[in-house]
Amino acid sequence: MIPLSEAQAYVLQGCTPLGAAPTDSSQALGLVTAEPIMCNEFVPPFNNTAVDGYAVMAADTKAAPVDLQVIGAIAAGEAPSTPLTPGTAIRIMTGAPLPDGADAIVMVEDTTTSNDTMTVTIHRCVESGSAVRRAGEDMQPGQLVFDSGTLLQPGHLGVLATLGIATIATHRRPLVGVISTGDELVDGPQQLAPGQIRDSNRRALLAMVGQTGCTPVDLGLIRDDEAAVEAALRVGAEHCDAIITSGGVSMGDFDYVKLVLSRIADMRWMQIAIKPAKPMAFGTLGDTPIFGLPGNPVSSMVSYELLARPGLRKMMGLAGDALHRPRISALAEGPLPRRPDGKTHFARINMRWVDGTARIRSAGGQGSHQLSAMAGADALAILPDGEGLAEGDTASIIVLHSD
Repeated sequence: MIPLSEAQAYVLQGCTPLGAAPTDSSQALGLVTAEPIMCNEFVPPFNNTAVDGYAVMAADTKAAPVDLQVIGAIAAGEAPSTPLTPGTAIRIMTGAPLPDGADAIVMVEDTTTSNDTMTVTIHRCVESGSAVRRAGEDMQPGQLVFDSGTLLQPGHLGVLATLGIATIATHRRPLVGVISTGDELVDGPQQLAPGQIRDSNRRALLAMVGQTGCTPVDLGLIRDDEAAVEAALRVGAEHCDAIITSGGVSMGDFDYVKLVLSRIADMRWMQIAIKPAKPMAFGTLGDTPIFGLPGNPVSSMVSYELLARPGLRKMMGLAGDALHRPRISALAEGPLPRRPDGKTHFARINMRWVDGTARIRSAGGQGSHQLSAMAGADALAILPDGEGLAEGDTASIIVLHSD
């Protein structure tokens, strides 16, 4: 058996970021920048008010309460036309530009107006700059906004819109084909014949590929026929950036996927010192990476998380810690037993926060066939070789369902 770190390094070495392409910034959610994004203008573009109120000269409020003459009003989107002079104020709405002469805003809640609205009483002294958003306070021309390798989230797209940047260079979104093979597998709700099972792996893996930020491609359920399996793999390699298979990677398996890949692809068949997901294969068909995951449902999903997902995220253009799920420390609220076997175990767990501390419990059955516990898990607890965790022990956990 080999360490997980060795297997991860081997997979990452075989995955390279996809090329860059011009992308409509409004459609770039979940993509990764291929070059730095620079600021091209002041944000905000002008001094403006952070609140509804009155634009004033701060010096006029020192003796508050004080009455000032109201000489106009400015709504958001209007350009001020009348400058302030000592003893005057201008009604102003949030986001509107400051008029010349004004250096502070008094919130409307700190004022009262006369019946004819020509006079306002200021009840609070304000300092120069109070409630004023300065031009360039957020961003300025020439400033680095996002570096290359940034995974674009909704806030990033808002910044791009703020700057008026319509097109950016991003790494292509990987097309990832998922294939299932086996005469024992069936799709749909039909009655199962003796020896048959429903194909859950393909559905789960397609969903995981989409959650990762790639585009899933369903390569279908292929019968146990060597020519059909080879055809499906070759079609996937031609049209997809990566392929994921499940099953047929254990030592001694005589499976058509393994038979075909051993003949047409450059594969490494690995036995990793982890449980579940001990068997794993990785290689290339031409230039297309192929992730050969084990067939048990939980093993398939865990090996995707530990090995395939980091490789796909590297293809997306991410690097470093961004390739992996976050790891945190957590307190066991109940035992997580295991037996010594020379492997690191990844227990499916539920997590909750109590007073700032993550607390974990088993999510249910830990068999590699027990998919319901994996479906309900929030995280994976990393259990080094030994007897596992007792209640109150601290564990390192991998948080699932996060970016």
